[in-house]
Amino acid sequence: MEQKIIELDVREDLKNKIEPFQKIMEAIKELKGNDIFILHAPFKPSPLFTVLKAKGFTHEEEEIDHKHWKVTFTKKA
Repeated sequence: MEQKIIELDVREDLKNKIEPFQKIMEAIKELKGNDIFILHAPFKPSPLFTVLKAKGFTHEEEEIDHKHWKVTFTKKA
């Protein structure tokens, strides 16, 4: 089975004061074991780590720039 990778950038949504939580939940709902979800955000989305951990994801975070964090979530097999 091929690994699925979904990438979502919510920086513009947050800049426009649009809450992206529902969009994130919608993006991850189809992911299976070893699939990847990459999130781009203007800050380290720490509260999301707990939510997605409860849904079976591990994560790695990277600060790309002053207002650009890239977080790679991997669904556990």
